[in-house]
Parts: sequence; structure tokens; C-alpha cells
Amino acid sequence: MAQIDPKLSPAYTIAEASRYLKIPTPTIRSWVSGRSYPKRFGKGLFAPVVTLPDDPSHLLSFRNLIELAALRALRTEHDFKLSAVREALSYARDELGVDNLLVSKDLYLKPGELFLSQYGKLINLNKAGQLGIKAVLDGLLQRIEWDKKLPCRFFPILPNRAEARTVVLDPRVRFGHPTIARIGISTGVIVDRVNAGESVKALAEDYGATHEEIMDALAYERAA
Repeated sequence: MAQIDPKLSPAYTIAEASRYLKIPTPTIRSWVSGRSYPKRFGKGLFAPVVTLPDDPSHLLSFRNLIELAALRALRTEHDFKLSAVREALSYARDELGVDNLLVSKDLYLKPGELFLSQYGKLINLNKAGQLGIKAVLDGLLQRIEWDKKLPCRFFPILPNRAEARTVVLDPRVRFGHPTIARIGISTGVIVDRVNAGESVKALAEDYGATHEEIMDALAYERAA
């Protein structure tokens, strides 16, 4: 039987995705499962934007995590309209031939410029606003490493150290859970040992880590 690419296989609960990406759980649930809304007669349903792996576990894949990070990046720049994103993604698929744009390098290259233009029209976003979104996405690109056309590593933002690449999510290491990038030690293990009373100095010596790496792991785990 063919082995599933770890970047595409189900691996994360919604709660884990929320903790790792620092996105509220209800927001992720609505993006991956859809959300009901009241209508004059009964209820309607907003369709999900992120498609989960075809698996009864309903777990998210690593690729899904990158899609969620891209959605959050779009949301930071203006009043977020999910329906407009759906329409723009459909435009990218039908007119540009680009599937899964939120997790494609094409989002950051020429097809991505066309996507932003179409998305801007759908929400009446001016050129300056479109450039603002592109700047946010460019920042996201700096925190993704690629294996051909699929993202393979993601460096989440650390509190007060947005430029740091100390902590990484890599589906090939520790089942895709956050680790210290250079040495592959789980950030969860670090915080558990500190909570148990061990010193940062002792942990750094045990793992061959720097003081900064241990502190970054703690800051990442303890961020709300």
C-alpha cells in the first residue's frame, strides 16, 4: 500500500492547530467545518474554506495548518470576508488553473498577484490595500520552507521575536509537533521540565541547546 505523504496525512486536532498557530479554536472550526447562520426561515450554512484529509478521524494535515496561517494573514490586513475568499479561490482554480492556492507557492508569485487583484475587487479593496495584503503574505512566505510545490516546514511567530526561526513545525519530525528547529527537541518537553523545577541552564546543557533556544521554546509554548 502506498505511503501517505506526511505533509498531507491527518495529524492535528483542532485544539492542537489552535495552540500551535495561536488562532482561536472556534475560528479554526468554522474554517474547516463551516458555520451555520440564521435565516428568515431556518438556518443556512457557510461552507468550509479548508478541506480536511479524506479520513474518518477529522484531523487536520500539515498542509491544512499552512492554509490556516495564510487565512489568518489575509485577515490581519482588513475586515475579513470569508465569502470573498471562497470566490477568489474559485477564480484562481477556474481561471488560473491553480488548485489549493492558500498552500501554493503560486499565491506569492504571478498568479498570486492576479488572485489579490480579484480578491480586492470582490471586497472593494483599493490598490494600497492589495499591496498591504501582499506584504503580509510575503512575511508569511519567509516562514515557510518548500519541498517542490508543497510546504514542508513552518516557523511560527514567536512573542516579541517575529523574525526568529527557533521553533518549527515539520511533519517529518516528532509527528509534526513543534520542536526546537536546530536540535529537534519538543517544545512541550522543554516547558514540562521547566514546570517540574529544572533550570534553563540544565536543559540547555542536556540538549546541547543555547539559552536563547530554550527561552524561545518557553515563550512559544506559554503564548496565549
